[in-house]
Amino acid sequence: MAPAELTVNLTVREAGWLSTFQDLGREQSEVLGVPCGGAADQHSAAVANILVGNRRTATCIEIMGGRFTFTPSAPVLMAVTGAPADVTVNGLPVAMWEPLCVPGGSLITIGNAREGMRNYLAFSGTLATDRFMGSAAPEARMGFPQQITVGKNLELGTRYAGFEHPYLSQPLFRLPVPVPDFGGTTWCIDIVEGPETDATPGIRELLSSRAYTVTAKSNHVGLRLDGPVIHPEGLGEIVSHGVPIGAFEIPHGDELIILGRYRTLTAGYPIVAFAAKAALPLLGQARPGQKMTFRWISHADAVERRREEQRQLQVLEDRVRSLFLAVNLPHASAGHPPEQTAA
Repeated sequence: MAPAELTVNLTVREAGWLSTFQDLGREQSEVLGVPCGGAADQHSAAVANILVGNRRTATCIEIMGGRFTFTPSAPVLMAVTGAPADVTVNGLPVAMWEPLCVPGGSLITIGNAREGMRNYLAFSGTLATDRFMGSAAPEARMGFPQQITVGKNLELGTRYAGFEHPYLSQPLFRLPVPVPDFGGTTWCIDIVEGPETDATPGIRELLSSRAYTVTAKSNHVGLRLDGPVIHPEGLGEIVSHGVPIGAFEIPHGDELIILGRYRTLTAGYPIVAFAAKAALPLLGQARPGQKMTFRWISHADAVERRREEQRQLQVLEDRVRSLFLAVNLPHASAGHPPEQTAA
């Protein structure tokens, strides 16, 4: 018989620069003019939830910079993913990208993120929060900020009641976790052709030969990059239209914009390339000053790399499910078919 669900209070003592409730975003919202939103780094958010036995789409916490510190009122099973950071439990360092058994009353600190901009914190169970159009993801323009502040008591509904694991510094399980490489001073981003690539002579050579720098004007709508651009020739007026995440847009000014999960329409600007889907999580971690170069790949290669990314997540999901059910840890799939949702 499954254990009864408990309510655990999570007292937030430090809230970082910006911490919010988050998930993988809204489905079918864009036909109504509302961006899908969701975690900037979808891979890290999905893995955090998988590692604690949740569905990939479960609500987690996105931490952007600073220190996030909290105390649970009872034992919790948690995981921290995203950019490399220092994670401690009662002052003792613990690993990222692993399930962590944390005793009640512990002081957990996540801070000093580096090489990237965001961390993701997931708990076994369900974080209580409001939803807008079916999602916990913020939508500030609709008055739904979802910000977590100092002193806030978060409620977690969980069937986790503790697990015998005396050494926090040792991994709970050996798992095939696909951990991204955030290292290097310059990131290489795979891109594919866009609708106005051919109308922009020289853009292929330019993007593949120069380095670009993320500027401080970047936000959740898109990354603004400092670097050389070429404007299309002879296009005339472009009717504003919907556009995928990762579109490379060239506005009237001399800058390059890579549109993010909170983009809306093109505003009539040309789209000269798209980031491959497998590259989007890394772009979600880019912070001001990050340098990047671009590599053209075929649409077929982009699809194959996306499939491989999803295959790795499915392998991890299957392994976690088998282990958790074998040792009687709660898992969202217990009594339900395996989830096939893409991250």
